Amino acid sequence: MFVRIVKMGFDPEKIEAFLENFDKNKSKIRGFDGCMFLELYRDKNNTHQFFTYSYWEDEKALENYRHSDLFKQVWAETKVWFNQKPEAWSVDKVASLE
Repeated sequence: MFVRIVKMGFDPEKIEAFLENFDKNKSKIRGFDGCMFLELYRDKNNTHQFFTYSYWEDEKALENYRHSDLFKQVWAETKVWFNQKPEAWSVDKVASLE
């Protein structure tokens, strides 16, 4: 399994548009070949900060998504609302709490 974490900061007045866009596209992303999990989190204290956590079968599956028309469309819509440069981490899952 391959895990991708993306941190995004938004202009406060653009957050509602981002959330609507995420809601519109989350099922398509979750249904993309190789995507096993996708969730969106919002920082409790810094409410313009959001994080996506996605699990992929492997790094190739993530790269296939990142080169897809779906990603290009979602990213083009999302990036105009940023108020800071997004950060991303690709990590391997080491252990589960279960």
